[in-house]
Amino acid sequence: MKYQLKIYCKTTALADLRSFLQTTLSELNLSDKDRHQLTLAVEEVCANLIIHSHQCNGSDQIKLEVKESPDKLIFEITDKGKAFNLLDYEVPDLKKVISEKRKGGLGIILVKTIMDEIEFESNKGKNTCRLIKWF
Repeated sequence: MKYQLKIYCKTTALADLRSFLQTTLSELNLSDKDRHQLTLAVEEVCANLIIHSHQCNGSDQIKLEVKESPDKLIFEITDKGKAFNLLDYEVPDLKKVISEKRKGGLGIILVKTIMDEIEFESNKGKNTCRLIKWF
């Protein structure tokens, strides 16, 4: 089964994303913990795209497809913003983040912890990030 949502690149659209994910994931046989973690991971990637790749340009769009198979869920996020490769992301020094009392910068760590696989590709201005969770 496949579910799909398009949102505009503005932070207020994250509420629509959350609602879509909660509805979609509630239809699947997942624990509450898995639903919450998956929502958090997908929302983090989309928020980063909206803020950093699109600078909250409300005319740009992000497309999310949720693909279900018997043994895994695939969240495919596509956009045409500035490319960011999650795989090249360097984990910040947590001691430094704490000592600087810095806010932010830890969401990608959560995404990498929650998801089993992350794939990224960019082709002719179209970026695709696949977040894969095996069950």
